Amino acid sequence: MRVAFLTHEPFHPPSGGGSAEAPYLVREFVRRGHEVHLFCPVFPEADAVAARFGIRVHPFTRWRMGRYTRLRNLKYLLYPSALARRVRETAAEPAFRGAPFDLIFAQHTISAVAAARLRRELRIPAVFNFLDYLTGFMETWPPWVMPGPMVRQLTRFELSLPRRARAEGVLTVSQPLADRFAATGYPKERLCAIQYGYDAALFRPGDSAPGGTSPSVVMHGSFDHHHLGAIALDGIARVAAARPDLRLRLVGRETPALRGFLARLRSRAPGLRVETTGFVPYETVAREVASADVGLVPYEESNGTHCAFVAKAVEYLGCGVPVASTPLENLRRYFAREPAIRFSEFDGASFAAAVLAWIETPAAERRRLGLAAAGRVAAELDWVPVTRRALDFVEATVAGSLPGGH
Repeated sequence: MRVAFLTHEPFHPPSGGGSAEAPYLVREFVRRGHEVHLFCPVFPEADAVAARFGIRVHPFTRWRMGRYTRLRNLKYLLYPSALARRVRETAAEPAFRGAPFDLIFAQHTISAVAAARLRRELRIPAVFNFLDYLTGFMETWPPWVMPGPMVRQLTRFELSLPRRARAEGVLTVSQPLADRFAATGYPKERLCAIQYGYDAALFRPGDSAPGGTSPSVVMHGSFDHHHLGAIALDGIARVAAARPDLRLRLVGRETPALRGFLARLRSRAPGLRVETTGFVPYETVAREVASADVGLVPYEESNGTHCAFVAKAVEYLGCGVPVASTPLENLRRYFAREPAIRFSEFDGASFAAAVLAWIETPAAERRRLGLAAAGRVAAELDWVPVTRRALDFVEATVAGSLPGGH
């Protein structure tokens, strides 16, 4: 197949979160003999990266894109129309006339909006890959950032997108998200929950257990508002009160949300030792994580968090680090029998109790449970099996072999 692969994030280097998946999916497309045309924001050394992956890159250059760029949300709203125009212009080139693409593959919600338009205009099969319920995360954003009525309108729009676009297939990061699409009337047989993967060659246990007598807890990510709510603030402050020797490491870019969170945390726990690393490339995040005693997933409750397959939880486990998490629907469902994760309730006191329970667990036992979990996630959630499941579904969908396919 000739594939138009659409994404709103720069392809390389991956910055974590959803962007980490794209290179592995592209590699699997190419491994299977498909011709990949990548439509994405411009990124450094694009020609060299294209040659290494065996693809053709059609860079978007009208304005800067990225999760940390200024006016990010406005740019995300404008990007689908501009991206669709970029694909249409390419399809009109002499080399593409007649049958420009066999498949439009949209990575994430923002690109799916563009793909929906292109499917209708170009009459090319489209598969949407939802790496999360993007607008669902906004439910926990401060109302002055994202007013409630606007959030509700956006969440309805996102969930109805596959049905309204009549997309040939939909990949989702979780079964709860697939269930929500099905509830809108989108055919269940065209849905495939693939979960979210990680690179087991990068995220692996250290050669020895974390050392030192002071407990160390870690959290990594993009540090948006939904990562750093009341549960994180109250929970960490309570742990610090119980363990004055606590060390907190925050791995990721220092965002306005993170700076505000740290100011509030320091007022609650002035003696807490906090280390912020700033931006860390995806391939080196594991080194920042593996030396911790506990990995933190203190998300607030929302449709977005319930439907996510939180990458940090999988990556903590891949490094052999036990996890304390709020009871997010998909994590709790997928890891129901995983002893290396302890789920709290959706409140700071309960979350702190889960973290303290891990800290009080003997280091040898934490190490034993962490290593066992690392082996399990490597077998099930390394990018190789995850992307192969995804491409099996995509190929079957485009071939029309799924029930109800067209």
